[in-house]
Amino acid sequence: MPIANATTVHSDIDHGTKALYSKITWRLIPFLCFCYLAAYLDRINVGFAKLQMLEDLQFSTAAYGLGAGLFFVGYIIFEVPSNLILQRVGAKLWIARIMITWGLLSACTMFVSTTTQFYVLRFLLGAAEAGFLPGVLYYLTMWYPTYRRGRIIALFMIGLPLSSVIGGPISGWIMGHFDQVHGLHGWQWLFLLEAIPSVLLGILTFWALPNHFQQARWLSADDKAQLAADLAADDAEGKDSKHSFRDGFFNLKVWMLGGIDFSILLSAYAMGFWMPTFIRDAGVSDTFHIGLLTAIPSLAALAGMLMIGASSDRHRERRWHIIVPFIIGAIAMASSTLFSQNLVMTVALFAIASAAIIGAVPVFFSLPATFLKGTAAATGFALACSVANIAGLVSNSLMGLVTDLTGTSHAALWVFAGCLILSCFLVIALPAKLVNR
Repeated sequence: MPIANATTVHSDIDHGTKALYSKITWRLIPFLCFCYLAAYLDRINVGFAKLQMLEDLQFSTAAYGLGAGLFFVGYIIFEVPSNLILQRVGAKLWIARIMITWGLLSACTMFVSTTTQFYVLRFLLGAAEAGFLPGVLYYLTMWYPTYRRGRIIALFMIGLPLSSVIGGPISGWIMGHFDQVHGLHGWQWLFLLEAIPSVLLGILTFWALPNHFQQARWLSADDKAQLAADLAADDAEGKDSKHSFRDGFFNLKVWMLGGIDFSILLSAYAMGFWMPTFIRDAGVSDTFHIGLLTAIPSLAALAGMLMIGASSDRHRERRWHIIVPFIIGAIAMASSTLFSQNLVMTVALFAIASAAIIGAVPVFFSLPATFLKGTAAATGFALACSVANIAGLVSNSLMGLVTDLTGTSHAALWVFAGCLILSCFLVIALPAKLVNR
């Protein structure tokens, strides 16, 4: 009889815990996912605008690549300060500020007429958005223990592939149907209309996000006590975790993570910013059809993120859930250069690359909080992202330069695939006992 009672109590606790985290997830993750979707769409819609913008403004491909990349200069400079401010003033205020300012600046891109204006606005857009991704990742550490974060980060980050799944067809439709409406080019309407969701979501942030679970009116006192206990137990398990700014900034493992993420983003930005061009070069001219086809690799990335993140949590294993996808993604991306004139193979190989490379991203972003807490976590997330986002400048500039010099982007894609293979050695160097929990 006592055994049955104990089993019943244990079952009730498990059911209550599951219901608690389900409630938190439904309250926070869909909203944050839509915010990330809007952020990434405003970041990469310049890839669609390129299809008309370069001819209208007489920009070279190299000038476009530099402008697309300068976004990341502003992003890198302001990322760590932005995350430290978020920790001080709270997620509600700071995420709202980020979203509203980046939306307004993205809309201003419609008025660009010179390369200098393009460069300045892209830099300012990066500065405005700096801190959003690492800020949200840090924010989630205040709600979920380590062993739940792989799946949760995957659910949040599906906003990344969704931005192409939804944004690709919409971007192509806007550019095709709004061209010359009220005297504006299609690419101008693109920047204007796709900035509106960012501003609206930024305003909604004031009501949607509590700064801390203790301030969440939709959690009961028992819920808050359970959550506090789970987070305290998780902190105790990571008893060697570092807490100070110095611990986050001067931690070798943080810089290693930055190097790994650098390799991810070289490939991710090449696909995100240049996929419309790859598909056009494979023989598709209609912008709406290009938009539909760009959705296929993005759907594959979405599936990859959910499956790899869930598998990593289930097995409490992180390293090989990054290494194996990296190898598969590198092979697929390098192979795409052999079929650049074949539409089916181009889309299929980039779908495999997206599923593998972007699919490993949530697992990667579950790593910093396994050895960093508090200010160190805020600093570490932002620093790793800052180091990695140098890839945005390198990826876009190299793609533009190589294309202008050789007529194809093949050499750049081979370099990016090689970087993924090299980064596998950084992943294997991370201590398994530290990160596999």
